[in-house]
Formats: sequence, C-alpha cells, structure tokens
Amino acid sequence: MKLPELKIGDKIAKVPIVQGGMAIRLSTARLAAAVANEGGIGLIAASGMTNDELRYEIRLARSLTSGIIGINIMVAAKKFSELMKTAIKEGIDLVVAGAGFSRDMFGIGRESGTPIVPIVSSAKLAKISQHLGAAAVVVEGTEAGGHLGTNISIKTLIPEVRNAVSLPVIAAGGILTGQDIVDFIKMGANGVQMGSRFAASEESNAAPALKDFYLKANPKDIVVIQSPVGLPGRAVRNPFSERIMQGPVPIEHCDNCLKNCKHNFCIIKALERAQQGDVETGLVFAGEYIHKIKEILPVKEIFARLKQQAAEAN
Repeated sequence: MKLPELKIGDKIAKVPIVQGGMAIRLSTARLAAAVANEGGIGLIAASGMTNDELRYEIRLARSLTSGIIGINIMVAAKKFSELMKTAIKEGIDLVVAGAGFSRDMFGIGRESGTPIVPIVSSAKLAKISQHLGAAAVVVEGTEAGGHLGTNISIKTLIPEVRNAVSLPVIAAGGILTGQDIVDFIKMGANGVQMGSRFAASEESNAAPALKDFYLKANPKDIVVIQSPVGLPGRAVRNPFSERIMQGPVPIEHCDNCLKNCKHNFCIIKALERAQQGDVETGLVFAGEYIHKIKEILPVKEIFARLKQQAAEAN
C-alpha cells in the first residue's frame, strides 16, 4: 500500500506518521525535525521544560525543517496551559495533549486557530473531543508506553472510535512496522503515532546507555507501574521500577509540578534520570513491544523501511 497523507486542520503530512512526544527530553528539536523532514509530524515533548527551553526547542526545530512541528504535553502538569500558550505564541503547528483531559485547551486552540489533538482511550471521549472542537484524536491502546488510559487493545479501540467520530483518527500503541500501519489504516485509522521506534533512533535525545537498555529488553521485562499522576504507566523492569511497585519512594524535594500528585515517587526526576542514561534509578517508559526493536537507526532509514514494508504489506 502507498501510505496516504494525513490532514490535521490545515496541515497535511505527506506520510501518516506522528512521532510520539516522549518526555522528559527524549523528543526534542532534532528528533521532531528529522521526522518532519521525512514527511511525518514531529513532536517536541514540552512536559518538564521551562518556557524558555520550550521556546528554544521550537525555534531550533523551525531552523532545521519546514515540515510540521507540534508539541506533546501532559494535561496533568501544573504548567500545562502556560506551556501550551508559549508554544502557540511560537507558532506551533498543533498541540497533542495526554495524561488527562482538559476542556479548556479547546478554547485556547480556537482563539489562535491552533489544532488541538487529545489522546483518548475510548469512543466516548473521542466523541466528547469532537464536540469540543478537536482537530483529530490520537487513540491509545493498552500496548502503548508511558501513561495508559485503558486496558483495551488498540485493535479493538480503532473500529469503535472510527464508528463514533468523523474527525481524523490516529492509532497509537505497539506500532512498529509498515505492516502495522497498513493494518490500522484498513481498520479505519487515518494515521498512526509511533513512540518506541523513535525513542530508539539516532536522533532521539536519549543517552546512549538508555538506547542500549531498550535493545536489551525482552517481553518479560515489560511492567506496569502506578504513576503519581494517577494513571498506570508501562515501563521496562529495572531496579527503580521494581522498587516503586513494592511501595512509595520518598521524595527528597518536591517541585510541585503536577496538578494532583500521589507522591509515591517523583516522576519528573525519575524520567530525567533515565533520559540521562541512569537505567538503574531512572524510570524507563516504553511500549509493550520494545523488545522487537533490534537496532538504533536514523530517522531517514526508519521511514524508508516503514514505507517499503507498507508497499509490500498484505
């Protein structure tokens, strides 16, 4: 299959692939721009950044590409609206929002004409999103990495959501190959979002030690932890994830970064440690099928393989 274009608002991606916005600082300008240059939609992960840092990353991405650049941000973050408005002032092409749901973001998007794309995990929330003015929805199944809104497979969710809404539907969770993309388009999705495959790319801002850790994962290493934001999260087993599954990890200093925090551990610092290569005391978020990734590739090669696989797909 020749992959179709993906239209969100007035933006048209030549390839229907959205790169997942992976925090903290895995998805920065270099990765987002590389994806945009291949015709996909590149996302900068805004969660955990300062306003100045986000401005810098958006401007850097703009200097590296003329393609589509958006942000991904956690609704659970206390600075959610502030960072969203900062990105909009910088002329960001779209906002993808997960780890919670905000009705207010649609009004902010309407004022500026910025497409708002919520991450949802049910047909009901997809319908609410369409009613509120969403430009598209990312539908995330239980196979996804990071925060999870459901225990239902993406293969079950996509047909349900497609029947419920008329806006563009983007499948997310466990998508690694061109055959996967074709399968979801045949189910009714307009495009896909891929996180793990791009986390394990040359342009990913993950430290070399973290990328090596991805390649060593096997199926029994994938665990689900309880995040301080109040949602389960899919991660790779390591000493830190083992520890937080056994009980709270004391927080030495709280930066008060979440609207509501369970205080069972500090997620921002844990994700930062992993991004910097500390795979012993960092939290390594990853999708269910991370073990299927066997090599770190440049984004250009990832896209070439995906398009070739899609062309050869059944």
